Amino acid sequence: MAMRDRKREIDDRVITVDSAMQGSLTFKDPVHLRINGKFEGTLEAQGILEVGEGASVEATVTAEDILILGKVRGDIVATKRITLRSHAILEGNIKTPALTIEEGAVFQGRCAMLSDVFDTEGLAGYLDWANNGKIPAFKESNHWRFERKKIDEWVSSNKVA
Repeated sequence: MAMRDRKREIDDRVITVDSAMQGSLTFKDPVHLRINGKFEGTLEAQGILEVGEGASVEATVTAEDILILGKVRGDIVATKRITLRSHAILEGNIKTPALTIEEGAVFQGRCAMLSDVFDTEGLAGYLDWANNGKIPAFKESNHWRFERKKIDEWVSSNKVA
């Protein structure tokens, strides 16, 4: 799918949340999600997440492209970029390949810049293998370990996409 077609597809799926919500929101298809009210919980979106100027979000957030104009408290992972506009307040750790912080924005936390090239530790963390059951793995002394027998069983059970 061409980049322009994907952008149009996302723009056609704008979802706006103007009220207070709590819980877990997960969007598997690309959307443009706008939070203008208050949200607490977990947000996962393919596409764009926009936190409006008057919004307050306390959540663990994962999305492709994240634009923050309001207040966010929580850890954030963006696979493309995070943009903090001039009135944004972000308290939490972030992981992203691209970060823009406008003058006047506040960022309190740690930032890890994702790369297009991963080592084993970086890939395991990026895919969150062990926690999501995507691949049988475990951590030992801060290193990911993989048992051949379990990997072979996992591969033969057609769990490889």
